[in-house]
Amino acid sequence: MRFRSHMDLALAEARAAAMRGEVPVGAVVVAPGGSVVASAGNRTRELCDPTAHAEILALRAACRAAGSERLPDHDLYVTLEPCAMCATALSFARISRLYYGAADPKSGGVAAGARVFAHPQCHHVPEIYDGLSAREAETLLRDFFVARRLPGGDAP
Repeated sequence: MRFRSHMDLALAEARAAAMRGEVPVGAVVVAPGGSVVASAGNRTRELCDPTAHAEILALRAACRAAGSERLPDHDLYVTLEPCAMCATALSFARISRLYYGAADPKSGGVAAGARVFAHPQCHHVPEIYDGLSAREAETLLRDFFVARRLPGGDAP
């Protein structure tokens, strides 16, 4: 099977999150065979839920669709390096491959910060591919935060 990136859909979810006033992060879960089974954008402010990150919401929807708490052979595309919470959830869900766009040196949990998958307590480590559509994801995030810091902006 030829590789097909689903980062465009993740970016669309991130743009939709930004329009809702959320930090623009989007995630997509892809089943074996390449069909999209779930997608989401951040909703932490809307749901008043600190765990409502795009990855968590997409994992929850994909697990409901699969009727299982595990998603072996599924891939996750996300516009920003997952935080430690999300990386841990990806491990628990047994995601096969993680594709992410922008690096997150401040709050990342994969290549930066906690490096969840490097810990011996981590029971499952997905294949990791970084930098997919990174420039577009970085621009989306930068523009969002610049606009929030302008006079009259709604700084998160």
